[in-house]
Amino acid sequence: MASKRNKMAGEHPSYDKLGMSAERRAKKLAYDKKYQDTEERVNYREKLNKANKRAGTYGNGDNIDMSHTKAGSMVAENMKSNRARNGQNGKSTKK
Repeated sequence: MASKRNKMAGEHPSYDKLGMSAERRAKKLAYDKKYQDTEERVNYREKLNKANKRAGTYGNGDNIDMSHTKAGSMVAENMKSNRARNGQNGKSTKK
């Protein structure tokens, strides 16, 4: 079975646009890895993955994500729209 790992991980185009040196990029990737390993982030991903699997959209390439709403519920939404919306103060701007 093929890995579901993001093939773009660590290759974000903004790294080049920001003029990040190899040293700076390595430092950022080390920070990101440590951040994503925290219990809070692991639980957050588990919750989203579980909701995605329940909705039948996990790993099937349909470009559908589960999106948080202001009320705290989750709804299916296009990945591009969901990930482009940064929210304010870490909260969703979706109804």
